[in-house]
Amino acid sequence: MAGRPADSLLGPDDPVPFEVFNAAGNSPFLLIGDHAGAAVPRTLGNLGVAPGEMDRHIAIDIGVREMGKALARLLDAPFVHQVYSRLVIDCNRAPARDDAVPIVSDGSRIACNENLTDAARTARIEAIHTPYHSATAALIDARAAADRPTILLSLHSFTPRIDGTDRHWDVGILHWLGNTAFAHALRDALTENDDIIVGDNVPYCMDETDYTVPFHAFGRGIGYAEIEVRQDLIGDPDGRHSWAVRLSQAARRASTQLNGF
Repeated sequence: MAGRPADSLLGPDDPVPFEVFNAAGNSPFLLIGDHAGAAVPRTLGNLGVAPGEMDRHIAIDIGVREMGKALARLLDAPFVHQVYSRLVIDCNRAPARDDAVPIVSDGSRIACNENLTDAARTARIEAIHTPYHSATAALIDARAAADRPTILLSLHSFTPRIDGTDRHWDVGILHWLGNTAFAHALRDALTENDDIIVGDNVPYCMDETDYTVPFHAFGRGIGYAEIEVRQDLIGDPDGRHSWAVRLSQAARRASTQLNGF
């Protein structure tokens, strides 16, 4: 399942702004990937970034797309994921925020994002940000109308080193407001594994800078967790499969503990 709005930013040769993998998944879990893609609309060229920058963490959450699909299969869950790079428009930021279209990311200048007109910014929001979130909301609402429970799992990955500092956690579970019970249960289930280091609201802390989970989960009162896996652990197929298995087992334990399913 995929979707493409009619707009002037995305041409016929550009990919659709989001994809839904395993749309008919029947479990209570709904997976999302705000930064799973690295595509750039052809009209924006290479965003003015240096060669190789689009392969870095500043442009994409490395490993999330493939790990998300593996996790979706294991959990029998839909996986809605963004196709375009966070450097085009960051779908985990409110569209009005300055950092939704970053000018600098981890020291790298994004030249194409400088001096962006209101019209150009609006085009990115309408072509990419809005369709992705509309599709996510529609899935959640359809499940609610069918009296099906939803646990929202937001999948991300983080760079092992930033600003000269090593990040020693293997995985972090992020949470803030709303129904945090599942996030806490998932954190605790992962902590049962003695061979990994689990962070609680690290290496990032969910707060007002986050958009997706607060927008979709808090007001609806549904369970959620934002999952951050260190990128060097899911940089190859074996690592992605291993973490998909680990996360699926922990998610099922947490869900059974809380909800009986």
